[in-house]
Parts: sequence; C-alpha cells; structure tokens
Amino acid sequence: MGKFTKLGLSEEIVRVITEMGFEEPTEIQQAAIPRLLAEDRDMIGLAQTGTGKTAAFGLPLIERIDSSEKFTQGLILAPTRELGKQIAEQLNLFSKYLTKINVLAVYGGASIMDQIKALRKPQHIIIATPGRLIDLIKRKAVHLDELRFLVLDEADEMLNMGFKDELEKILSYTPEEKLTWLFSATMPNHIKKIVKTYMEDPIDIRVNTKQEINKNITHLYTKVRNKDKMEALTRFIDIYEDIKGVVFCRTRQDTQRLAEDLLSKGYRADAIHGDLSQAQRERVMKRFKKGELAMLIATDVAARGIDVNDLSHVFHHSLPDDDSYFTHRSGRTARAGKKGTSIIFVNGNEEYKVRRIEKMLDIKVEKIEIPDSQEIARIRIKRWAEKMLDEDTKIRVPEDMLAQAYLLLADLDKEEIIGHFLNAMMRNMNLGASKDLNDNSKGGDRSSGRRGGGRGSYGRRGGSGGGGRDRNRRRSGGGASGRGGRSSEGSRRSSGGSSRRKSSGGGSYKSKRR
Repeated sequence: MGKFTKLGLSEEIVRVITEMGFEEPTEIQQAAIPRLLAEDRDMIGLAQTGTGKTAAFGLPLIERIDSSEKFTQGLILAPTRELGKQIAEQLNLFSKYLTKINVLAVYGGASIMDQIKALRKPQHIIIATPGRLIDLIKRKAVHLDELRFLVLDEADEMLNMGFKDELEKILSYTPEEKLTWLFSATMPNHIKKIVKTYMEDPIDIRVNTKQEINKNITHLYTKVRNKDKMEALTRFIDIYEDIKGVVFCRTRQDTQRLAEDLLSKGYRADAIHGDLSQAQRERVMKRFKKGELAMLIATDVAARGIDVNDLSHVFHHSLPDDDSYFTHRSGRTARAGKKGTSIIFVNGNEEYKVRRIEKMLDIKVEKIEIPDSQEIARIRIKRWAEKMLDEDTKIRVPEDMLAQAYLLLADLDKEEIIGHFLNAMMRNMNLGASKDLNDNSKGGDRSSGRRGGGRGSYGRRGGSGGGGRDRNRRRSGGGASGRGGRSSEGSRRSSGGSSRRKSSGGGSYKSKRR
C-alpha cells in the first residue's frame, strides 16, 4: 500500500483504498493521479477497459472538490447508464471519509422528475449520459456555468454510439477555463478532433494501447453451425460446474431470444440490453451479482459498466463486427488476479476471424470440441443422483401416495426402477439422439448468412440443464424471477414449461417384468 501513499493522495483516501483491498496502483493510476492532483492542465489518458481508469480520474477529482461551495464543480460523461451508475458508486466509496461530497448519476430510462428533484440539492459531481444531460440542461435543472472539471470516460465508445453531436452541444455549455480529462481505449479521428478543438496542450498518457490481453484468460474456440449454437452453449454450461458467465450476442433480439430459450430449458439466465427499462436492468444485475443467475446474455453496449469480479467464462455467441470489442468482452473475466475462460463460437467459414484475432492480439486461441451428448448425460445423471442424496429425508410423502407407488412398482426390482427413472431423464434431456454438434465442414454453415431469420438465426435445440441450471424448476418452467411461466425481463412471452420433444437421447432400458 506504500505506493498509493506516494501518489499524493490524502490519508482519508488511502484509508478507504486500503479497506477496499487495493494493493497497488495500476499503470494508468500511477501515471495519471499525481499529475491530475498537481497540475492545472487538460489530460488525455489512453488505456484499455479494466485497467482502473475510474480510480485514475475519480480519486484526484474527489480530492480537488471543495465541498463548502454549493455548485456543480465536476461533470463526468459516460456512454451507458450502467457505467454511469458504477462510477457514482465508486466515487461515493472513495469519498467515505471526506467532508460530505454530493455525487449524483443521471441517465435515461429512469424518472427525469426524480432526477430534477435530486438536482435541487447542490450536487458537487454529476455523472451523466449525454442524452439525459441535454434534457436536464434544457429544463434548466443542471447548470454548468461554474464547472471546473469535465471528464469524458470511454470517449471512443460515446462516439461509436453516435453521441458526437451531443458531446459538442454539452461542451458548448461549459466554461472555457475548465479542465478536461479525456479517457479512452482508442484514439480515432473524432477523438483527435475533440482534443484539437476543446483541449489545450493536454498531458498525454498512454498505457496498454496495443490491445494487450489479460494473461490469465484461456482463449478457446469451437466450430458449430448456427442452428446448433443453443445446444452447444447448454453443453458447455453443463460441463463447467459452478459456472458464472456472460454470453455476448450482436443484437438485442438475439440476446432476448437466447435468454428465453435458456430459461425454458431450466437454466438460470436472463438478458440485459437496451430495450429494458432501468428498473428491469437493475433487477437483472442484482440477481446476477447475488448468484441467482448463472448466465447473463448481453449486447456489447449493454455490458459496458458491468462490474462483476468473479466471472468464470465469457462466451462469444457471435463475434463482434469490430475486433477491438473482443478485448472488452474477454476482459470481463479473469479480473482481480483470477483465471477465466473465453470461448468463441464460429461456423466453418468464420475460422479466419479467429486467426485475425490471434494476429491482432498476439495470442493463441486453441480449438476445442463440443462435448458429446453421452458425456453430458453422464454429468447430468451424476448431479441428479448427488442432489437426490442431499434431499431432506425428513419430508414425509403422504401414505396414500406411497401405497399407490408401491402397488404400481411392486413387480420391479431396484435396478428396473432406477432404469425407468433414467429413461425418463434421458427423454427429457432432449440431447438430439447423440448428435455431434461439431462443425467439421470446410465450407461452413450455409445458413450463417441469414439475417432476421427468427429463432433459426441461432438455433433452438437446447439441452435441459446442469451446471448453470436451476434443477428445482424441471417441471414448473420458471422465468427470471423463479416463478413458473414468467419470461425474462423485458418480454411478455411466457418461457416457462417448454414442451419437450420425446427423443430417446440415448438408448432405452427394457424392464424385466416377472
């Protein structure tokens, strides 16, 4: 912790950092914090996602706020509400032992009237998404005429999301003498234009700008036809016990459909995307962080600001159009010194994309096979048997029900009864009659070019759950809230209690009636 004390931070800040478990500053923190504390200059900080940029600008910003003055001194612009909320939470933690500093996050998808009411109280620091901030400025609820510090966080992402005009409009409301701190992962031409127009002789700090990837991440890929991706995903979920992961899809529609299909198969999953209200998004994230959900299905934009340190896996259900997003996605796992796994799904004619990522990031992405159905069946049956042994035997079955079962099963011995149970389980697993899901064709999946093809765009042949599955909902279905028949957040369609096709899934057990 001695290194943090050498950055020029106050005792109160160092104390809270110690309590939060930070051991030493990251490169961007070590380079930026002392200069932001000591110099009245604009700054450009280039560093990849997950390198601690929030603390790099947040700690010096809090140190430089004068809590005795009752006006907005600091403004932080963020591309998404998730990131904005995360920044606000971090700043409130950082300022725990300082004289009260008021911090408020404002964003779309939440009640603007509630935000206007909160803004009647002097807010020293406002964290905002661009669109909502402009609405509040127009309603004269936010006044930036005395602003001292402007932070543009994830500036490249804001421009990618089409906020160029909004950024320029917001900048026009701020005083020229303010300090501007711009933090970004990349430096596209639009960012250079902002720097040239609105910043004066900025300090330039660049850390990990070569898209360096976390060495604790194991990178894997598998070849699978688009129509089989759902089943392939469920098999991987079953293989990895105690999995907690994020599945990335390209579109909002794909995230919602995939989450619904996983839910209908009994997996503890839900979606997060731009069509959800803020209340729905918060509910999903709360359940994911508490461990009630094992899998979060997300778009790239919605995943910005997700702050979960114990993700074991990231799945790329479809690769992003922009290769740089691959780093952002994979960087969600293997945080805080832990190890993680990134698995890419590609069809036969997309393997070149894997080679391109390897070359761009100087990493090796190993090919793996999708587990076969018999292996999955063995795992699921083993877990079922283990769960049965853990059941509370004190719960008594009514005598009349026991008598009826004894009467019906009286002619069967133990092996036959177990065989019938396993046959029923195998039918319900719907494993596609031992189908090999690995796409070994050189030409790839002919359907891969289809767009907007409904559910066929990613397949609908899911297995029936294991590692990330809520086994208590086999019969009842069960949506995001655990209540049978309720679909995932943001959808009115019921996804509980899906009908199962009665394929044998692997052989039958012949009973030996006497």
